[in-house]
Amino acid sequence: MQLYQLPARSEWADLVARPAIDTKAIEKKVKPIVKQVKKSGDAALIKFTKKFDGIKIEQLEVSVAEFAEADSLVSDELKQAIRTAYQNIYAFHVRQHEHFQPVETMPGVLCWRRSVPIQNVGLYIPGGTAPLFSTVLMLATPACIAGCKNIVMVTPPGRDGKINPAILFAAQLAGVHKVYKVGGAHAIAALAFGTETIPKVDKIFGPGNQFVTAAKQLVAKRGTAIDMPAGPSEVAVFADHTANPAFVAADLLSQAEHGIDSHVLLVTTHEPLVNAVVDEIREQLALLPRRALAAASLTHSKCVVVANEQEAIDLLNEYAAEHLILAVANPEAVADKIVNAGSVFLGHYTPEAAGDYASGTNHTLPTNGYARALAGVSVDSFVKKITYQQITQEGLRHIGPVVEIMAEAEQLHAHRQAVSIRLQHLASQQVASAEQVSSAN
Repeated sequence: MQLYQLPARSEWADLVARPAIDTKAIEKKVKPIVKQVKKSGDAALIKFTKKFDGIKIEQLEVSVAEFAEADSLVSDELKQAIRTAYQNIYAFHVRQHEHFQPVETMPGVLCWRRSVPIQNVGLYIPGGTAPLFSTVLMLATPACIAGCKNIVMVTPPGRDGKINPAILFAAQLAGVHKVYKVGGAHAIAALAFGTETIPKVDKIFGPGNQFVTAAKQLVAKRGTAIDMPAGPSEVAVFADHTANPAFVAADLLSQAEHGIDSHVLLVTTHEPLVNAVVDEIREQLALLPRRALAAASLTHSKCVVVANEQEAIDLLNEYAAEHLILAVANPEAVADKIVNAGSVFLGHYTPEAAGDYASGTNHTLPTNGYARALAGVSVDSFVKKITYQQITQEGLRHIGPVVEIMAEAEQLHAHRQAVSIRLQHLASQQVASAEQVSSAN
C-alpha cells in the first residue's frame, strides 16, 4: 500500500482518485456487441457466448430440470446459510415500503403519491472469478417486495455450460421468474432490447466488469434505465488507536480479493497502527487462495495518516466510499458526521463481509465516488413514485387565481386559459343558480 503522512488538503483530490479506466477504448469494443445483439437476437448471444466463454449454448433458458439438479447439489449447510441471509435481507427491505398520506395543500386541493412497481426488471449476476449468489438475494428480494411483475436474471455459464447451483438455489428462493445462461455485455444488450428468448426489461440491475458497466451505460442512453454505474469494489477503513490491526487487515483484504482493480483505503489518526496493519496484511495475504488478485489490488491502494478525527471525517466524505468501516472508539458519533458513503459499518465487530452476505442491508452500492449523489439498491430502486392531485370546485376557486397570475407572468397563455375557462364556467353556473333561486322566490 502507498503511505501518505499528514497530506495537505490540496493533495486530497489525488488521494481519493480511483484508478483510471480507459472508458472510450472499452466502449469501442462494447458498441458492436450491443448492436449485433439488437440486430440478431439469440443467434448473437450464442455466438458471443462461444467467443467469450468458450462454450456452445444450445438452450439459453435454465430448465426446470436444471433447477432441480442444482437444488440437489447444494449442501444443506449452505442452503441454511442462504435461507438465513434471505430472511435478514427480507426483514430489512420489507420495512422500506412507503405509505404516503394524502395532503390537502389548501382547501379543496388534495395531493398524494403512490409507489408503483416497475413491471419488468432484469438482474445481472456476475459469474467470472466468483459465483456471486449473494447478489441474487440482494437484487431479487427487494424486487419481489416491490411487486415487480416480471423478474428475469442473466448470468454467465461455467465451462460445463451450467449455472453455479448456489446461484440457481438463491434465485428460486428469492423469487426470480426466469434465468438465462448468458453474461457479459451481450447479456445486458439482450435485456435492453429483447431477443427471441429473453424478454425486454424496463430497468437493469447488478454489478459487473468494465464491459458490463459500459454496456449498461450504453443502453441507458437508448432508453433502458439502470440502477447505477457500478465500478470496481472498494472499501475505506477509518481506524484509531483502539483498532485491532488483524481486523483492519482482514477487512482491507476482503475487498482487495475481489479483483485487481478493487480499491482499498486506510485512514488513521494513530501512526503506529500502520506498520502493524501492513505486517498483518503480509501474513494473511500469504494464506489466501486469491492472493494474486488481492496483491495486485493493494499496489494501487493507499494508507493515509491524518492529524485528527475531524480531518479523517473530511477526507472520508471526500472519498465517498462504497463501504466505510469505522474501527474507532466512538463509531456512532463519527457515523453521524458521514454524509458520503454507500454503506457504513460501525465498530470493531462489524466486518464489511457481514453486509456483503447476511446482515440485511444491500450490498449493491455506488462506487467510484458516486456515493456523493447516489444510494445503494433498495425497494425504492424497483418502484416509480407517481404523484396524483384532485381539485374540487372550491379548490379551483382557491388555487385558480394563483395559477393564472403565474402563467401570465411566464407568458404561457394557454396554461392560464386552462384555468380561466373552468373558473368562468363555475362563475356562470353560480349566476344561473342564483337566478333560479331568485325566480323561485
